[in-house]
Amino acid sequence: MAESIAFDITAELIIKLSSRALSQVGLWWNLKHDLNDLKRTVRTIKAVLLDAEEKSVTDNLVKVWLEELKDVLYDADDLLDDFSTEALRKDLLGGNKLTKEVRLFFSSSNKFAYGLRMGREIKAIKARLASIQSEASSFNFIPRDRPAEIFFMTKKRHQTHFFVPKDKIIGRVNDKVALLKRVLQSERKENVYIIPIVGFGGLGKTALAQFVFNNERVKNHFELMMWVCVSDVFDVKLIVANIIKSATRQAPNENLEMDQLQKQLREIIGGKKYLLVLDDIWNEEWEQWVSLKELLVGGAKGSRIIVTTRSFKVAKITSKCQPHVLKGLSDNDAWSLFKEIAFEQRYTDLTDSGFVEIGQQILEKCGVVPLVIRTIASILSFKQTEMEWRSFKDNELARIPQNEGNILPTLKLSYDHLPSHLKHCFAFCRLYPKDYDIHVQTLVQFWIVQGFVKQLNPSQSLEDIGFGYFKDLVERSFFQEVVGERYVGEGVRCKMHDLMHDLTVSVAGAESSIVDPNNITSENSPGKYLQDTKFASAET
Repeated sequence: MAESIAFDITAELIIKLSSRALSQVGLWWNLKHDLNDLKRTVRTIKAVLLDAEEKSVTDNLVKVWLEELKDVLYDADDLLDDFSTEALRKDLLGGNKLTKEVRLFFSSSNKFAYGLRMGREIKAIKARLASIQSEASSFNFIPRDRPAEIFFMTKKRHQTHFFVPKDKIIGRVNDKVALLKRVLQSERKENVYIIPIVGFGGLGKTALAQFVFNNERVKNHFELMMWVCVSDVFDVKLIVANIIKSATRQAPNENLEMDQLQKQLREIIGGKKYLLVLDDIWNEEWEQWVSLKELLVGGAKGSRIIVTTRSFKVAKITSKCQPHVLKGLSDNDAWSLFKEIAFEQRYTDLTDSGFVEIGQQILEKCGVVPLVIRTIASILSFKQTEMEWRSFKDNELARIPQNEGNILPTLKLSYDHLPSHLKHCFAFCRLYPKDYDIHVQTLVQFWIVQGFVKQLNPSQSLEDIGFGYFKDLVERSFFQEVVGERYVGEGVRCKMHDLMHDLTVSVAGAESSIVDPNNITSENSPGKYLQDTKFASAET
């Protein structure tokens, strides 16, 4: 779990722990002082947590400090569960008051023994938190308020065509023309011609491949079209199964052996002119690639395989031809993308030289990387004044290191600006594997079960509120490829950019688990992980 999520939840539990629950187990008179000290320590640490989170991106010592804080919070959370359980157990005891007292005295939960044990544990946690608070002074953290959450709930936007698909690629004219030419040209000796697209994360390799894949000329040119996301694990059997699934729209029997899958694949592609996109390949082992390539050479002459990768070594082992190297957007295209999102329907701001000047200065820090531009512009679209824009530029954006190959710290800014309820929902998506086709209705139900969705208005259902959370995250560019109807019960689906998924891993922490993509309906489904993963509800 993200340190901020764990802290927000546990702090709320400590601060709001009721005196009734303590008095029920006969502890209030003994532990009130310790709990009050604990509350004060929690509030003090919480004031500097936002600054600590941001510094942890570049400072390993701060990162270790946050890990220690997280460990204490988990123990505090377990202790509070113990309080609640004991209070409930006493409520369920039968008999009159005297009978209850006699039973409690002779039980393993004798209130005096229990009080002594709980007192020792609270003192231990208090001491650990005090030590962490003391260490915080050496980092010179600056106390700061978290972003106001009410603003996120009241901002109005025009959403009539919220989920209507559109061409998301601004500019890239030369890239589109060059790639289409290589895909459609026929004067090649080999039957299957492999075209690598190379560039660091966030440049839009997948978006460019999607543009080509969905082009009408391309669709009419090939007999068979297939798309498979490979990602981190290069498992030839799994890749072959996914190619078959993409070609037939039906997953092969999971009990089939590799030789049976090979036979099925050859029957599907044999003699056909096909286009296959292998998206996001990381494998740099030549032998593993050859074992897959040998299964794909049976297509008719003119077949094409597009490979997207961040690695030039991958491009080299997958193809003898020159890769298509994707670079950053041109200055004009970068500004067009920035304006479309940051100003959106506030067209009057485009005539305000102050906004334009600050926007152009911020854009310079985005390194003409489309994903970074989208996320930063999304943050600014929720800031209403020049002062807010300038403060963001001078304070938060200025602290982010400029590293062309690593844009995760910049993307982390978009997470930092989320209200806590959206942070919980975003971090939960760590449970999905990369490039998973997320069913939004199911996702919202998971959020509700976890207690992330808060019903402020009794007339509005939890499902509608949760779907509103989802739309808020879409507007901030945390989800992409959203398709389906506008309402949660009508089959909306989406995906998450692989770098955004990396961000969920970063903020969710090492304790979370991953959904098995090959057994999504089995006991390894998200429903099971809800029981096994430390994504705690904020309910007391």
